[in-house]
Amino acid sequence: MTNRWVGVTIDCLDVERIAGFWSALLDRPRTPSRPGWVYLGHPGDPQPRLTFQPVTEPKHAKIRLHLDVAVDDIDQGIAQVVALGGRFTGERHDYDEGVVVVMADPEEHEFCLVHYY
Repeated sequence: MTNRWVGVTIDCLDVERIAGFWSALLDRPRTPSRPGWVYLGHPGDPQPRLTFQPVTEPKHAKIRLHLDVAVDDIDQGIAQVVALGGRFTGERHDYDEGVVVVMADPEEHEFCLVHYY
C-alpha cells in the first residue's frame, strides 16, 4: 500500500471569500465541488488540492499546521496578500536559507511566505 498526500482542507465561515483569496494568491482555479464547499484543483493534480469546508464556529487559536507559500520577492508577496484582504502578522524570520514571514488570510488562518536564497 502506498500512502500519498492529496490535499488540505480549510474550515471557513465564508467559504467563497476564503477560497477566492487562496485562488487568487496561488493562481489556482476552482474545480467542481460539493454544494457549499469550494475545491481548488483535483486529487490527481501535481499540487495538493485545497478544499474549503463551511463551518459555523470561528477560529479561536493559532492553528498547529500551516501552508508555506514560496515567493520570488518577499515584499511583493506581502503586498499581494494584503491587497487580497489578508494581513502581515509582523512576524519575520531571517535564516541563512532565506526569509519567512507569517501572514494571515481574511479569516486569520496563518500561513508563511517563504523566499529562499
